[in-house]
Amino acid sequence: MVSALDAAKYLLTLDDQEAGDLSSNLKLQKLLYYAQGVHLAVYGQPLFSERIEAWEHGPVCPPVYGYFKKFAAGPIEPPAEFDPSVVPPEAKETLGEVHRVYGQFSAWRLREMTHEEPPWRQSYKDSVRGIVITHEALRDYFTTQLK
Repeated sequence: MVSALDAAKYLLTLDDQEAGDLSSNLKLQKLLYYAQGVHLAVYGQPLFSERIEAWEHGPVCPPVYGYFKKFAAGPIEPPAEFDPSVVPPEAKETLGEVHRVYGQFSAWRLREMTHEEPPWRQSYKDSVRGIVITHEALRDYFTTQLK
């Protein structure tokens, strides 16, 4: 298992900096949601222990959101001090695949996609923060998507 923050930092290292294709906090949150769901479906275990909540603009991992909120809606450069070797190979595989498949979409497209999916739709309550999207909901949904 990896921390959600290290998973997020690893995802940022996969962005194509030279092409100017850097993730925003909104996009990063959606990629973490997909990574957690895929990892639960494939391995039966969470990628990280931090919870994902159903917020107005989609799934959010609050500690990671808080860490990167200083960037507002702007791009986040990969952190120079991050050592990718802290991410286990299994986690790198999941994060790499999620970045390859979902990283091509804009933050707002990812937002719309998550709004159409049962884990967020069934968890979200208008203007209420703190509602957790359960591991069970993620695993059940993503298991059907990976077949």
